[in-house]
Amino acid sequence: MSQSLPKNVHCSTHPCLQAKLSQLRGASTNARETKALVHEIALIIGCEALGAGLSATAGSTSKTPLGYDFTTTEILPSTISIVPILRSGLGMLDAVQTLLPNPVPVHHLGLFREPTTLEPVEYYNNLPHHRVATSTSTSNSGASDLAILLDPVIATGGTCAAAIQTLKEWGVKRVIVIAILGAVPGLERAAGEWPEGVEIWVAGVDKAINDRGMIQPGLGDVGDRLFLTIGK
Repeated sequence: MSQSLPKNVHCSTHPCLQAKLSQLRGASTNARETKALVHEIALIIGCEALGAGLSATAGSTSKTPLGYDFTTTEILPSTISIVPILRSGLGMLDAVQTLLPNPVPVHHLGLFREPTTLEPVEYYNNLPHHRVATSTSTSNSGASDLAILLDPVIATGGTCAAAIQTLKEWGVKRVIVIAILGAVPGLERAAGEWPEGVEIWVAGVDKAINDRGMIQPGLGDVGDRLFLTIGK
């Protein structure tokens, strides 16, 4: 499967992650188990994504409890933000916050897929100082160097692509997308939105989507499973 994906899409082969993804797919997995599995999968794939997307640099000098000097380690880039897509991206937030050594801003994007056209509609955006770049001004104050976009399921790719475009307009230099499951067509669409600025890391890949824009075999609607709104 991996050889058919764009170069900026990375599918994990971690055996523990693959086993957890299999557990998450099950219809009998309840909301409590779903929440735990989403967190654990996000922790593993997030570790892989940030291991490749961040770098370490020497920081200031500090002391150990025994009084010895040591040089601290800091991460680059210096400005990072986490951007979960509402609602389901919230299930991955704690995992990524756990991985980062220091707190970073969390900016939420609210997007839903219009049922008829399957195209994304933005209903909430709290990126600071967000505005569309113009031909005379391409930088936006408040933009992070790196945005970590949390989108658990990339089916048609429309929502993820729209979020990437919004972050690009905001002025970020790079986007790391962390996902749990993606369909090949959706991953191709999202990866092609900004190929030079985006890296997508996903725990698993399925080949197709159905006529309702759901991944086959997939794992259902993660937001509904997390928040017990199935059948809404």
